[in-house]
Amino acid sequence: MENNEKLINIRNNKEYHCPVEATLDVIGGKWKPLILWQLKELEVIRYNKLQQNLHGVSPRMLTKQLRELEEDGLVNRKMYPEIPPKVEYSLTEFGRTVAPILEALCDWGSEYLGRQCTLGQDE
Repeated sequence: MENNEKLINIRNNKEYHCPVEATLDVIGGKWKPLILWQLKELEVIRYNKLQQNLHGVSPRMLTKQLRELEEDGLVNRKMYPEIPPKVEYSLTEFGRTVAPILEALCDWGSEYLGRQCTLGQDE
């Protein structure tokens, strides 16, 4: 992209001036990378298990983030007609293309933590 070029997302009319901006819009934030990491690791996960694994996320925020990832084509949602309802999430084929980015973030985070942090003990 040239410096003065912009792209418009046809799904939501968002304007992007840089591919990094688009990437961060789709997978950025506090919860989306962690959701994607869980799905990368476990392949298929139910909503309640996902919420248990993501310490501190509210049900409302988890639902919102999952919907956005689904709308962006990264996550599949499969609902089973049972009572109580059973819902499973998994990565789409396109969603799996995010794995190398997440792995690079994990590697960088590990190096950062090794430089900046000391090991603490839970009391």
